[in-house]
Amino acid sequence: MTMNDPAKMGGSAADEMPSGAGGDEAETVDTGHLGLVSLAWRRFRKHRLALIATVLLVVLTGSAILAPWISPYDPNYEDYSAFNGAPPSSAHIMGLDSLGRDVLSRILYGGRISLLIGFGSMVSAIVLGTFLGAIAGYFGGWVDNIVMRLTDVMLSFPLYLLLFVLSEFISGDTGSQNIAMIVLVIMAVSWTYIARLVRGEILSLREREYIQAAKALGVGPAGIIVRHLLPNAIAPIVVNATLLVGNNIILESVLSFFGFGVQLPTSSWGSMLADAQENMASAPWAAVYPGLMILLTVLSVNLLGDGLRDALDPFSPSKR
Repeated sequence: MTMNDPAKMGGSAADEMPSGAGGDEAETVDTGHLGLVSLAWRRFRKHRLALIATVLLVVLTGSAILAPWISPYDPNYEDYSAFNGAPPSSAHIMGLDSLGRDVLSRILYGGRISLLIGFGSMVSAIVLGTFLGAIAGYFGGWVDNIVMRLTDVMLSFPLYLLLFVLSEFISGDTGSQNIAMIVLVIMAVSWTYIARLVRGEILSLREREYIQAAKALGVGPAGIIVRHLLPNAIAPIVVNATLLVGNNIILESVLSFFGFGVQLPTSSWGSMLADAQENMASAPWAAVYPGLMILLTVLSVNLLGDGLRDALDPFSPSKR
């Protein structure tokens, strides 16, 4: 036994290392023992903008969910004495719109619709795009050709022109039926990006050794896709899902702004912008606040997606 053998002396080389030297190397070694979720969280929490964006998104979503309890007024109540609008005051923090309705109350209730459409269309687009992209990438051949040609056809149309054409089918609907149709319309123009992304990931994974081993063991295509391929492609799917929420909220706002989206008396941030455009000179606050909500929400989900991308990237450094 030598005096310099750390294993025999009851310590390790890292224990004898001075605290000011080699700290980064020691931290890198420690992260190797962490699970995927723990390592991703460790990276994500160092992304300060993403953390701030997450908190802001939680506040916006929570405010929309709790709108019936925290809204100061009925969002559809019209004050006949303020039909030309009223500026922000102690009674109405964000003022009144051109019909005398409280802007804050309508923003809280409108957030429920905008966020519901944004998240609902994201989930449906992720499900459809992931399914089509997975089967196209795994099976290849004529399956891949059909899915990719359908994707190319959808992508060849101008986005907003296709959106307006599809929206003609929902122009007469009201209430929850109208919201469901808007979700389907936005899903119809947004699944293609996810399908191409998932197809590319599956193509790069399907020839790996563990996939060949699963086939040799008799695992069927569904089992290989669900248990082996999609879990290894989950990181880019999650990142693009967050980015898709912001994009879909903007699409809903565009639809509502041009009169194809949410119908009165239901309000969304986009429909509030459409209602306020005729009175921008006399009541600009009626357009500023819903526009600011759209800006903050889209910025938050984009920063969240940026943080998730860095956290889930296996080649990202563990310490920013």
